[in-house]
Amino acid sequence: MAIAPSTHTIIIGILFISIGIYHFVNPGFFIKIMPNYIPNHSAMVFWSGVAEVLGGIGIMVSFSKIYAGWGLILLLIAIFPANLDMFIKAYQKQGWGLYTWLTLIRLPLQFVLIYWVYWSAELKVG
Repeated sequence: MAIAPSTHTIIIGILFISIGIYHFVNPGFFIKIMPNYIPNHSAMVFWSGVAEVLGGIGIMVSFSKIYAGWGLILLLIAIFPANLDMFIKAYQKQGWGLYTWLTLIRLPLQFVLIYWVYWSAELKVG
């Protein structure tokens, strides 16, 4: 018997699906913020969009939510250096402007998002 996903699981699922779709609608936005050391920006944007859409769907389905949860957590960890790079570039370009502050605030929020995925997918360690 399948259990209906909770409200917070639906919200995080829709969030990831929406962001994933945005990778296809506006790939230039994501290509622009990718660190220079990452090769093949277009392919990385495409596949990270696919991963976000599949993870968002998967976390809302009872039989796949554990796998999707761990996959989304790994994805969030993998993109953290890009978020850090985005902050560094913003600071170097404009100093402590609004955009720089927003990119700085986003860094600890990444850990909040990781915990939200962990909680929504009802993951356990050990």
